[in-house]
Amino acid sequence: MSNLDDPAVYQRLDPSGMIERIADLPRQCRMAWRGAVDLPLPPDFSAVDKVVILGMGGSAIGGDIVRSLALKVGKAAVEVQRDYHLPRWVDERTLVIASSYSGNTEETISAFAEALESPAKKLVITTGGRLQGLATEHGVPMFVFHYRAEPRAAFGYSFFSLLAFFQNMGLIEVDLRDVDEALDVLDKICGDLVKDIPCENNPAKQLACKLQGRLAVIYGADFLSVVAHRWKAQINECSKGWAFAECFPELNHNAVVGYSFPDWLNQRATVVMLRSPLMNPRILKRYDVTGELLDKAGIASEVVQPCGSSELAQLMSAVSMGDYVSYYLAMLNGVDPSPVQTIDYLKQRLAEL
Repeated sequence: MSNLDDPAVYQRLDPSGMIERIADLPRQCRMAWRGAVDLPLPPDFSAVDKVVILGMGGSAIGGDIVRSLALKVGKAAVEVQRDYHLPRWVDERTLVIASSYSGNTEETISAFAEALESPAKKLVITTGGRLQGLATEHGVPMFVFHYRAEPRAAFGYSFFSLLAFFQNMGLIEVDLRDVDEALDVLDKICGDLVKDIPCENNPAKQLACKLQGRLAVIYGADFLSVVAHRWKAQINECSKGWAFAECFPELNHNAVVGYSFPDWLNQRATVVMLRSPLMNPRILKRYDVTGELLDKAGIASEVVQPCGSSELAQLMSAVSMGDYVSYYLAMLNGVDPSPVQTIDYLKQRLAEL
């Protein structure tokens, strides 16, 4: 097992500097917020009452989080579409936002091409590629950012640009004090979890050690449900490991019954529960009782409570914590966190077919 306090480990396993991009999240968020706030949008965008966000993988997770916020403080229905087609109900009061880091994601391109033939309003978030070309050809407003990274490592741009657009259009009521707090919390989190902080004082390194060699199952609820899926995807892509995500209260109606078999798995799995005191009191009781059930089944579990007083701050701190944990787990697994060769192979084969 790698020594997470040995600088040579990072030089050997992270030649492209993924750790710097993870630590860059606060700056990404600030740049995206400023750029998107200043982007002029057509006046008829004010008539929007539905939003469809097109995206896959790291480019879609920002949409998932905006959707979770919109369910509480939004004024429009929001749908995240991970598919080749638009929903049938898209109309002239729908805003279709195509989010693709590369601008070449085939599912997003396909659905966006359908949007161009519809009466829906359109907006694009990308670094370039075919998506930028289509948007330019059809006069679609674009938020184009320049940041060399894996799509999952550009989360700050994909999420905070969306948040700013929703705020500008009055689709979400965002307290600017919450935005400031979220950015301040991110600064602190990134300072506390960097590789130079030794394992004994670094919660992300400690949790990665507990997950090494085990099946990670991430539990979340409410606004942390989406973050649980972010953790799952980061462990998949950065650590190259199996991981799954479940959400309260649904998991209490099925997943808890499955703790019995196969019995050998109980000794190889660890459940990480993302928990916030801001959640519904009944949900918090579910966390407690589920912890009891895990203990009875002999399944290891850990509770992670994010920092900050607002949901936005806690959401962002939980995302950042998960990014660091997945990175240190990659170091423990002895793998480079940046490349995703399996996805590259899949795309190549699809192109050949």
